[in-house]
Amino acid sequence: MVEDMQVLTSPGRPAGDEPVGDSLDQDVPRFRVLLAAALGPLVTGYAVVATLLALVTLTAQHAVFSAGGVLLSAGPGWLAAYQVELGIGGHPLGMLPLLPTIGVVLLVARAAAKAVRRLRCARLRHAVPLIATISGAHLLFGVLISLLSIGEPVRANFWLAAVVPAVISGLAATGGVLRRFGMPRVLADRLDPLALRGLRAGLLGLFALLAAGALTLTAATALSARTVSSLFEPSFGSSFGLFLLSLLYLPNAVVAAMSFVSGPGFSIGSLDVHLIGYRGGSVPGVPLLGGIPEHAASWWPVLLVLPLAVGVLVGWSVRAVDEDPAARLRVVVVAGAVVGFGCVLLGTLAGGRLGDGPFDPVSVPVGVASIVAFCWIVIPAGFVAFFAGAHAPMQPVGSLEVEDEAEPEPEAESESAESEDAEESESESDEDVADTDEAEESEDPEEPAEESDEASAEGDEDFDAEADAELGLDLPEDEPETPAEEPDAVTESTEDSGDAKPAEDDR
Repeated sequence: MVEDMQVLTSPGRPAGDEPVGDSLDQDVPRFRVLLAAALGPLVTGYAVVATLLALVTLTAQHAVFSAGGVLLSAGPGWLAAYQVELGIGGHPLGMLPLLPTIGVVLLVARAAAKAVRRLRCARLRHAVPLIATISGAHLLFGVLISLLSIGEPVRANFWLAAVVPAVISGLAATGGVLRRFGMPRVLADRLDPLALRGLRAGLLGLFALLAAGALTLTAATALSARTVSSLFEPSFGSSFGLFLLSLLYLPNAVVAAMSFVSGPGFSIGSLDVHLIGYRGGSVPGVPLLGGIPEHAASWWPVLLVLPLAVGVLVGWSVRAVDEDPAARLRVVVVAGAVVGFGCVLLGTLAGGRLGDGPFDPVSVPVGVASIVAFCWIVIPAGFVAFFAGAHAPMQPVGSLEVEDEAEPEPEAESESAESEDAEESESESDEDVADTDEAEESEDPEEPAEESDEASAEGDEDFDAEADAELGLDLPEDEPETPAEEPDAVTESTEDSGDAKPAEDDR
């Protein structure tokens, strides 16, 4: 049995380490998996759009149901789900619902992840044909719908119908594949870990801002419940159509409310609503827009507490990223950039042309909104991240580019200590030399004093000799003269010989 198992495994590789590669289940062909991943989202999305149109047609009054008409109308509806601008009777329709776009993106990502699992791809590059197949199928389907819409009341631009669905489906499929494999190793090794942490913090801040917008929209709709209810038609069919329209455009309204809460606001034709100003105008009769106020209120600036709280939340989430406050500030800046870019993307998709009537265009000032959102994240988050986290010792100015500065070696420390000792010894020797010079200078004036003492001693000896000569007390010649070494001895001899003895002789 063991020999049979060794035959099944390669001799140079341990059992269980065989590469999976692009191996497939024996009963599932590769072509079938790719075809299912490419056509599955197309068929499902088209079927959902056709079903919704059929329900609206069946429930609406004075509408004639036609299966062929519903299927043909579902094509432009499918393009609208992929954010392809349409033309209705020669009038542009660029403000398209975001909820179907979110649905098709999730659908494509799920199909791609499932196909990767069934194909058992071992590496990310093995999934490239899958992503290309999904994107190419959407491109061909968009071209087909644009060709079928020629001469119809609802038309789509050929190039937009081909490119936009292909790009969106390709990005969604890439996201589904990355969800299984994770970040590529080559990209992960080159990216700064702090930048990745800032990316996650930025996504957190973006979702928190959207939550603040959703909360504001909910509160405004609840406070305007009577107005919202009056916008529904008495008939069930019309009310169902208005409810479905409001539901599809709900993410667009959340983005507009987020822009209103953060400060820049939004505009619908001549209507301009933001926190520090209001310019009235007409509003479409859609229940979703029933919460738009008719005039400004003085308490609106209080809503700025919501984006401030989002910034504090982002700063609190990155307070323990690094001990260096400068590194935490870098994370905060990356998070602010992510939030600003997200506001540009969402604001662009949420607005657009709405015919040529009084409600055109519907827009969010994406430039101002991105800058304001960046400031709402960076300023409070930077303050919280700087003061709420740990503080490492400050590095010298010259070593800002070096993250971890090497400590001085013991040899270098000993050399520096020796140099300091040498400098101290040199300074001490200089002080000694200065002291000796001062001592010599002070001793030089004393030498004349010693010479004067010797001269005075010689003078005393001469005086004593003269006195002895006058008194006749010269010493005998044979008696040796005693050298006078000390002045004290000489003075004693002169006192004895000159004062006492001569007096006795005279007597």
